[in-house]
Amino acid sequence: MAWTYLFFAGLFEIGWAIGLKYTDGFTKPMPTVLTIASMIVSLGLLGLALKTLPVGTAYAIWTGIGTVGTAMLGIWLLGEPATALRLACIGLIVSGIVGLKLVA
Repeated sequence: MAWTYLFFAGLFEIGWAIGLKYTDGFTKPMPTVLTIASMIVSLGLLGLALKTLPVGTAYAIWTGIGTVGTAMLGIWLLGEPATALRLACIGLIVSGIVGLKLVA
């Protein structure tokens, strides 16, 4: 169950990272409320996962999911560049996440 908590914590991390862009410096109420709620849920789920998972592994995977998801949504939603080098680096992060899961 801890891995499920961690996975969803990572998804909510993506939500708040992307949500920050839409808050317009916390001047838009609805995106701000949703972003803060996503932060709370993400940290709460991470806390539940840390009851049984090693902190280094869980934190690295949590931030990795957030990083990869945010980078991919930045490309898809925000028109950020999708260069070969950038995509290769994202692939390296994904391989690190998979590696950490396999050895945990």
